[in-house]
Amino acid sequence: MAKPRDPHDPKGLIRESFRIAGITASECRSIFLDWALSMPEGYDAKPEVEALLVTYADQPAAHPMKDVLKQALAATARPTRRGGRAARVVD
Repeated sequence: MAKPRDPHDPKGLIRESFRIAGITASECRSIFLDWALSMPEGYDAKPEVEALLVTYADQPAAHPMKDVLKQALAATARPTRRGGRAARVVD
């Protein structure tokens, strides 16, 4: 009997990454990017990533996909632009 699809990982990409022996961080980032690109446009992936971390909590902490998933949750600071006079004038 086929295993039911994970609604957080419909293509099984993340699941398979945990099954690949000796997978590298670079390969995990590539797999994650493929997973993220398969999401509908404008979709908030944060809850999905959180659910995946819960699903694969039993996997080794040092697995590179766990690091990639954690990095995906890290808030990125929006760059601030200092243009015009403010960029040219040094106080």
